[in-house]
Amino acid sequence: MARSFLQLLAAGLLLLHAILVRADAVSAVPPDFRTVMAHGRSSIALDIDNDSLLMNRDDGFYTSGLRLTQQYALRDAAQLTAYGWRIGHDMYTPSDIKLPPAQVRAPDHPYAAWLYGGLFREVRQVDGAYARLGFDLGCLGPCAAGEWVQTNLHRLINQPLPQGWSRQVKNEFGAVLYADIAPARWPLQRWLDLQPSLQGRVGNIFTDLTAAVTLRAGVLGDLPAAPTQHLYLKFSARAVGHDASLQGGYFSRDNPHTVRPQRLAEEAEAGLQWVRPPFALRAAIVRRSNEIRDLPDSVGAQNFARLQLVYSP
Repeated sequence: MARSFLQLLAAGLLLLHAILVRADAVSAVPPDFRTVMAHGRSSIALDIDNDSLLMNRDDGFYTSGLRLTQQYALRDAAQLTAYGWRIGHDMYTPSDIKLPPAQVRAPDHPYAAWLYGGLFREVRQVDGAYARLGFDLGCLGPCAAGEWVQTNLHRLINQPLPQGWSRQVKNEFGAVLYADIAPARWPLQRWLDLQPSLQGRVGNIFTDLTAAVTLRAGVLGDLPAAPTQHLYLKFSARAVGHDASLQGGYFSRDNPHTVRPQRLAEEAEAGLQWVRPPFALRAAIVRRSNEIRDLPDSVGAQNFARLQLVYSP
C-alpha cells in the first residue's frame, strides 16, 4: 500500500509541475493576486451531486456532494485569470442505508463523510487551454457531521433514515493538493468541439489520477463566463492510489470496516450547460462504475444527478 501511494505521489508531483509550467506559459506576465481581487469580477457557484435527485429513492455509495465556490476572475483579450476559495461536504454510505450497524460490513461501502475547504488559482485561454491548482484542508469521519446532515435531510424530504453511521470510518484530518490541466480545445465544426484533460489529487484522503475527454455541441463559448447553450458528453478514467472513503484515512487505524478500491474506475456524464450572464446553469446525469474491488459490478455501479448554479453580480 505504501509503495503504491508513493508511486502515485511521485506521479502527482510530476503532474503538478507540468501544471505550474503550463500556467506560467499561458501568459508571460499573468495578473497577480491583488490585481485580480481588486479589478476582477466576482462569481459564486453552488455544485450539487445527489442520487436522490433522480427521484428513485435509491440512496447509496457516493450519495451526496455539496460545494460552494467563490472566485474573482479578470479577463483580457487572450485569457482569464481567477483566484478563489471553496467549501464542500461529501457523503458516502452502503448500498442500503436501512441496514442495522451489525450488517454494515465488507464488501459494502463504509459510511464516510469529508468536510473540507480550500483555495485555488486558475488560468484559462480562449483556445480552451487551462491550468488550475488548488489545496484543500478538511476532516474525514464523525468530525464531518455526516450522520447529522443525512439524518436531518432525509427527515426533511421524507426518506428512510440511515441506521449505520456508528460504523463510519474514524476521524482523520486531511490535506489534498489537486490540479487540472487541458492542452487545448479541438474544434471539429463551428458548433462542435472536443477537449482532453488530466486531473490529479495527492494527499492522505484522496490520491488519484484522472484522464478525461469532453465533447460539446451547440452554441459554444470560449471562456466559462461567455454566453453559451450546449449539450455535452464527458468520459473519464481514474487510476486510484488511495480513497479514504473506502479505505479510511491514510494514517487512521482500527476502522470498523474498510474495503479495497478498484484501481481503475470509469465515469460517463451527459448534460447541458446554459450561460447568460449574470446566471449560469449546468445539469447532468452521471454514471459511475463500481469503485469496490470485491463488490459485483452489477451492485456497485451507480447513477446520480449533478447540478451547478452560478451567479455573477
